[in-house]
Amino acid sequence: MPPIFPFTAIVGQERMRRALILNAVDTRIGGVLIRGERGTAKSTASRSLAALLPSVKVVDDCRFGCDPDKPNTWCTECKERFAGNKKIPSHVRTTSFVNLPVSATEDRVVGTLDIEQAIQKGERHFEPGVLAGANRGLLYIDEVNLLDDHVVDVLLDSAAMGTNMVEREGISFSHPARFILVGTMNPEEGELRPQLLDRFALSVDIVGIRDARERVMIMERNLAFEQDAEAFRQQWKPKEDELSHQIEKGRELVGEVKHTSRDLLSIAALTASLNVDGHRADLVILKAARAQAAFEGRTKINDHDIALAAELALPHRIKRTPFQQAEMTTEQLQERIEQLAGQSMPDEAEADESESQQNKSEEKKT
Repeated sequence: MPPIFPFTAIVGQERMRRALILNAVDTRIGGVLIRGERGTAKSTASRSLAALLPSVKVVDDCRFGCDPDKPNTWCTECKERFAGNKKIPSHVRTTSFVNLPVSATEDRVVGTLDIEQAIQKGERHFEPGVLAGANRGLLYIDEVNLLDDHVVDVLLDSAAMGTNMVEREGISFSHPARFILVGTMNPEEGELRPQLLDRFALSVDIVGIRDARERVMIMERNLAFEQDAEAFRQQWKPKEDELSHQIEKGRELVGEVKHTSRDLLSIAALTASLNVDGHRADLVILKAARAQAAFEGRTKINDHDIALAAELALPHRIKRTPFQQAEMTTEQLQERIEQLAGQSMPDEAEADESESQQNKSEEKKT
């Protein structure tokens, strides 16, 4: 296996790195689409993230890497093998990195059921696909805009549901498919259809770094890595271990992160003010904000978390006019959130006062 460039050694591209980390903290966010010109570390960042992710505990001899501690997510085979068993044999493995080729077909992605064997021998035989290998790992799709639309749709469905279900001629098989979905593309080679674009939870547009000092830093680090990859990795190992530990802690904490009614109102007011279609953006912002809080070791989200999440969830969903600003900064988003929240507070106060007066009026009548 070729040496992997350290994730923490990547220069700049803060938004891309943050989007990847948030998906690593909570795979239920729904993946990230990285759009940018050639040579901007898109594939390097994806491979580097998979290399530093914490190891996972899997059921022994399971082809799908089922989590022994979550029997409700097991594949059909594990449910049949360990029905009623309390002690599940398991081992620890590194997080998988699966690269999906552009030529992949639907059967190659979801897997196939052998109907002939089922009819002749009465046995259900399932040949795993790409989704099986990607479970609890990272699925990387380079040039996702060149992939067949139907295949992309299947991948996004699995990423959203966390399960891959294959049904043929009345025979069904299911297995968990929880993975970090990372798609990259160069807009010069064509865009994704709007329906598919919206299905990616987060989106990042990146360009080459223009600062001369940072460009020099990129050259120096790459030369050092090429000269002695192992020595370079050892140099960055403390930072890699620190980030890996932070992601692991974030994964444990994300389920405990709370939000208030005001937070939900802030998210809804923000997306409504920007004329965002549908409701997927609202849900994505909430999930990403919770992941951001968990990554920072907190159990409550705040306006800054919402702004950071919106910065990643809205770029591909906002309808732009030719003269509109290309994107909003975190500061601008946070300012708008606070402004919208300030406008809604008097309305809430008036509503509470009106309800109180109504209650008093009803008490007098009784």
